[in-house]
Amino acid sequence: MTTLSERISQSAFDGSRLRVVLLLDLYDGAQNQFLEVYEHLRKQVSSVPGHISDELCQSIENPSQWLITSEWESAPRFLAWVNSEEHVASVQPLHGCVRDTRSLRFSVLRVTGKDSVPVGSPSPSPSASGSDPGFGPDAATAHFGNRSGDRLQVAPRRGDGVVRHALTFTVKPGSEPVVAELLAGYTSPQARVDENTRLRRTSLFMHGNRVVRAVEVEGDLLAALRHVALQPEVRALEEAINPYLEQDRDLSDPGSARLFFTRAALPAVHHVAAGGREHADVRRHALFYPAKNGCGMELARLLAGQDEAAVDDPANPIEGSTLFQRDDIVVRLLDLRGPLDARPALTLGVEGGHKAAVLARLLDSAKDGVPTTDQEISRFLARSEMRLITDRRTPDQA
Repeated sequence: MTTLSERISQSAFDGSRLRVVLLLDLYDGAQNQFLEVYEHLRKQVSSVPGHISDELCQSIENPSQWLITSEWESAPRFLAWVNSEEHVASVQPLHGCVRDTRSLRFSVLRVTGKDSVPVGSPSPSPSASGSDPGFGPDAATAHFGNRSGDRLQVAPRRGDGVVRHALTFTVKPGSEPVVAELLAGYTSPQARVDENTRLRRTSLFMHGNRVVRAVEVEGDLLAALRHVALQPEVRALEEAINPYLEQDRDLSDPGSARLFFTRAALPAVHHVAAGGREHADVRRHALFYPAKNGCGMELARLLAGQDEAAVDDPANPIEGSTLFQRDDIVVRLLDLRGPLDARPALTLGVEGGHKAAVLARLLDSAKDGVPTTDQEISRFLARSEMRLITDRRTPDQA
């Protein structure tokens, strides 16, 4: 069995409180404008479900440097807000007074002080509330705790020094073959960003006219994304696909480019992998799950619970899984031993009682009813599979 100390994992579904840290560097003379914008944002965010509190701090060493910290009931509450169009619109005025920003997100593991909650306090049992951990919206409760009862992350997770992120966008119908050819044939950018950061892997998939680009970075994700954006090979590719995008953008306009990539961001909400050396026969796949309106986070939570259980089984072909989710778009990246359809229910994330019914209830594409037989699940899996365009690793990762 893979123990917690061996397993590589990250998750937005621990049920713990979230602390968000936003570092800002203001333009000279923009302090008053910034404070006006902050006051408006503060009032707006105070009414967002899940928001607890925030603090505004100014550096005692460099008055142009500011810090905003906010506390949230859970990561899913924060992610629902930060990925919304309302949030995109509300932060636009900041760009006129802020030279640079950096956002960091942390689950709360320990709190010290007389009112602190003991570390590892037991959470209310899912069965005590009458819920079935294998069925319903809280299908992953058995793995991630009761969201209303757990306030602290129960135990530290082991990382591998890799940050995972994705972008997604759609192209004009009919242009898919041209776009696929462009994405498959571009020259890879320089992998080394600086002495602490490098690109590790880039995987590109398509499903219909939707493109998903998943990246793995060792070190600083923001530094890597900025590095990639400046590389001539990538700039040439971005310009080449511009005419085929459904959402217009002007890469010469920083505001237009920023808005496009903000909306294209597809954050990693869960990752789990068995520790140790990767097997030689592991292949990367991606599955696309279009959720019903408002069900994206619950769908990702369901799949995360399945993958947590799967990676603990040494006989399981899933070596690792990463879930990306924004709004009603869920993409599941699988590193799998053997054929994708060898165990279709497991691969789709519905192995075990009631799982297929829960998935069908959350999926927008489940118009043909609940897949129950192996044949029906295999067809469902085939419809969900994304087409691999290119999967590139740095030389020592190949």
